[in-house]
Amino acid sequence: MYIPDYYKNEDRAEIEAFLKANAFGILVNVLDGKPWATHVPLELVESSTDGKQFLVAHVSKENPQWTAFSAGDEVLVIFTGPHAYVSSSWYDFEGVPTWNYTAVHVYGKPRILDESETIASLKTLVDKYEAGRDNPTRVEDLSKKTMMMVRGIVAFEIEITRIEAKKKHSQNRDAKNYQSVIAHLEASADPNAKAIAAEMKRKRKS
Repeated sequence: MYIPDYYKNEDRAEIEAFLKANAFGILVNVLDGKPWATHVPLELVESSTDGKQFLVAHVSKENPQWTAFSAGDEVLVIFTGPHAYVSSSWYDFEGVPTWNYTAVHVYGKPRILDESETIASLKTLVDKYEAGRDNPTRVEDLSKKTMMMVRGIVAFEIEITRIEAKKKHSQNRDAKNYQSVIAHLEASADPNAKAIAAEMKRKRKS
């Protein structure tokens, strides 16, 4: 991913928080010489023994993407957050419109999980998204018949080898124009624009 220096994010804690908050990503690899992508939730986990980090997910067994995992090649997972159009009319100089956004690219090598690991990964995923619900679903409470559906998926973990993180939030603008962008984004009815404005305000204060 092309990242100018002033948009580069190397704050590991911030990146990890972003991955956890925006966990629905796009898994990309090459299958039969062609790019292949799947939209899927991925959970960031860390080994308690050596500190290595992994993304854990699953796809339908009928999705051929997983058959390329055995080649040992790197895969790419793309995560994005709020994004918003920025009009050049908001500046006190002549410029061009642009787009503010956050994106993280995670690279790594996948490994297919065995049955017990698959069930454990499903429990982690379900527990995360069922937390706080009035009548939460629990994997351990599902019937054997329902759990037979596990045979229809392929779970995997991706050992993270590198991360590229980009935060394009008008960092290249002076204070006056930076605040102007925030004000116009805050005035927008678009929740994405408001989210970008909030992050810009938070970062400028830190």
